[in-house]
Amino acid sequence: MTQPPTLQRWLTGPRFSGLPMRAADHPPPKLSFEFFPPRTDELEKQLWACIERLAPLAPRFVSVTYGAGGSTQARTHATVARLVRDTALVPAAHLTCVGATREEVDEVARQYWAAGVRHIVALRGDPAPGTAYAPHPGGYAFAADLVAGLRRVAAFEISVAAYPETHPGALSPEADLDNLKRKLDAGATRAITQFFFDTETYLRFLDRCLAAGITAPIVPGILPVSNYTQAVRISGMCGTSVPAWMGPMFEGVENDPETRRMIAMVVAAEQVRLLQANGVDEFHIYTLNRPDLTFALAHVLGVRPA
Repeated sequence: MTQPPTLQRWLTGPRFSGLPMRAADHPPPKLSFEFFPPRTDELEKQLWACIERLAPLAPRFVSVTYGAGGSTQARTHATVARLVRDTALVPAAHLTCVGATREEVDEVARQYWAAGVRHIVALRGDPAPGTAYAPHPGGYAFAADLVAGLRRVAAFEISVAAYPETHPGALSPEADLDNLKRKLDAGATRAITQFFFDTETYLRFLDRCLAAGITAPIVPGILPVSNYTQAVRISGMCGTSVPAWMGPMFEGVENDPETRRMIAMVVAAEQVRLLQANGVDEFHIYTLNRPDLTFALAHVLGVRPA
């Protein structure tokens, strides 16, 4: 992914042209998808139905998350192992610092490498609900330490997280940006952002990254929203602001899932369209294990089944 133009060009560029942009105006972007591990057998069926639906789109990679406090570690490992064994997809396993020693984390990384996994999403990780984060006495304290440790284990491709609106636990936006730079300097390949809804927020963040000397790709995370109430709840947990215009768009369709999906498609497509107009050519889609919106969005962008 090449870095898009700065915000100044965006302020005077296609966003304000008033002209519609066709999918043909840009080549199909590179996509990656995120799944979360199932907690029940029924949800596992839903996950694999989602994977089978999206696999023909040939994403660059698919990531599999950890739960807070490492609560889904075993299921994450099982899902990643099955992706390697049963599909042609490239899995990226989430790996966190929470609740484990360096030796334990390194052993998980070695097991992934032995299983054929070459891509890790390295994260500090969230503590269990109702608790504050505290580094394990014998563990990696933060994500930058984890990245450096993974580099010693094997030649992984490593992605890390970025927060256009600042991590909720950061002391300041400047401290959060310094932390991102440490992760990349430690050997991470790219950063994937927390989802956001305001395109200007992401482009301003890119300007700040460039000013700080960060030149690695900063891939925007996109969350197609079909359940507004759920999106507000998730956004509140991770520090993402929900624009005032979004709520009225979903008013009166609480019991109309088909209309909600249509609105979600319009919102997500417009967000990606504006980012493409500013040179962004790679997107990470948070699927929530529901494939239809992701598949439709990919189709609009010109990404078709192989």
